[in-house]
Amino acid sequence: MLQVDMPSEVRTAFGKGAMRRLRRNNLVPGVCYSGGEQPIPLQFDAVDLHKNLLHIHGRNAVITLDVAGEDRRQHHVLVQEIQQDPVTDRVIHVDLLKIDLDRPLSFEVPLEFTGTAKGVDLGGELHVFRRVVHLRGRALDIPDSIVTDITPLERGGAGLTYGDLKLPENVEMLDDPEVVCVTVY
Repeated sequence: MLQVDMPSEVRTAFGKGAMRRLRRNNLVPGVCYSGGEQPIPLQFDAVDLHKNLLHIHGRNAVITLDVAGEDRRQHHVLVQEIQQDPVTDRVIHVDLLKIDLDRPLSFEVPLEFTGTAKGVDLGGELHVFRRVVHLRGRALDIPDSIVTDITPLERGGAGLTYGDLKLPENVEMLDDPEVVCVTVY
């Protein structure tokens, strides 16, 4: 899984007017939530945050959050929600979720199909039914994507199921292994 370091500071200003002043000063407010603990109000430099979010866009990523105003503590977090301005598409708020790296979590991982199926070369048509797989495991054990070679698929409806995917150790599949992901007709 992708790992990113992200600097931040503890936010001391609250309310609508204070948030507008933060955004005018090129800062983005955010909150780091954790199960049962008090949420941590944060602020990020808008340019650094935008670069980091573009880098992880659409991917599962563990963020090491370096919080400056909290005795330089670090937290491992996942992006929970990103709020954007509907007109300018600027990030206006970020919600993060603190995680324990040793505790298993559920993730949606994209499937990547490589090669050209034999059945397609013989005039068949490739049908992709599933583009993601749901996996459970520790965050750092989850791969960025599951890459599968579809070259052996022949024409006639024979397909590749979730059970045919090769998964890393310590990762379990939450989907039914009999579900067909891709086939050639």
